[in-house]
Amino acid sequence: MMINKKKEEKEKKEEEKKEKDKEKKKEEEKEEKREEEEKKEDKEKEKKEEEEEEEKREEKEEEEEEKQEEEEEKQEEEEKKEKEEKKEKEEEKKEKDKEKEEKEKEKREEKEEEEKREEKDEEKKEKEEEKEKEEEEEEKENKEEEKKEKEEEKKGKDKEKEKEEKREEKEEEKKEKEEEKKGKDKEKKEEEKREEKEEKKEKEEKEKEEEKDKENKEEEKEKEEEEEEKENKEKEEKD
Repeated sequence: MMINKKKEEKEKKEEEKKEKDKEKKKEEEKEEKREEEEKKEDKEKEKKEEEEEEEKREEKEEEEEEKQEEEEEKQEEEEKKEKEEKKEKEEEKKEKDKEKEEKEKEKREEKEEEEKREEKDEEKKEKEEEKEKEEEEEEKENKEEEKKEKEEEKKGKDKEKEKEEKREEKEEEKKEKEEEKKGKDKEKKEEEKREEKEEKKEKEEKEKEEEKDKENKEEEKEKEEEEEEKENKEKEEKD
């Protein structure tokens, strides 16, 4: 009887133990399930945070990219502006150099013209002085001859023939001087004609030189425009 009682108690205890173990297991499973749920939530939360971080990172990258593009556009505009300013300054310098060159050329030509005028005036003055000297000499000779004639007239009629001969000689001499003067005037006219021809030739050469300079400048300008157009085209293709 006692044995049965112990056995029953033992069985009861075992049953209780089993019940407790079962309960414990149930609790453990519940706890395990809860932990899994928490893990799942944590994982989803982490995933969401990662997605948010990724989204923020992408937004930041887009902002950085937009900012960089704006900077590049700004830099490109500045470079373009600098290039245009440089070109304007170069054009302005070329124009000033051209004006300076033309003024210097004009000064040289004026100086040459002035020197030629002075040379002609000096030549004219020398010829006038020579003429005056010749006239003075002639007047002096006439006075001396007149004096001699008066002296000869006093000596008598015998000297009349000699006087006539001297007069004729004087006339001949005067005629020769006039012929010589005509030759000098002709030579002067020929010299003036030659100078006029040379001046005309110089003027034509000057006009040709100016036309050539103009053509060279136009060619240079066209070359620069073609170069600039080529650079712009290359830049557009690169962009």
